[in-house]
Amino acid sequence: MTAFSAVVDALFNDPNIGREAIYTSAGGAPALVRVVSRQADAITDFGQARLWSETTRVDLRVAEVPTPRPGDRIEIDGEAFLIQGEPVRDRERLVWTVDLRPA
Repeated sequence: MTAFSAVVDALFNDPNIGREAIYTSAGGAPALVRVVSRQADAITDFGQARLWSETTRVDLRVAEVPTPRPGDRIEIDGEAFLIQGEPVRDRERLVWTVDLRPA
């Protein structure tokens, strides 16, 4: 285990940062995973206008979810979401960041 992976595990397991979620791949069985939620607002430029929108993003550990795909389902605190768009991995290849939309 590298120092980076140990830090990532510590962050995901911290009860103030990480949360439990149920991850279900398309056609797969549900699995209990830990997520770090990023519910930031996004500002997008469209011509000369700037659009504000709420976003829901979560980080997933690659060790728990090796290949997330668009359409996979994540349930957090009873709320169901679907992954939209392509997941993005961090530089160290330890964490996926996925955009979610309500299911």
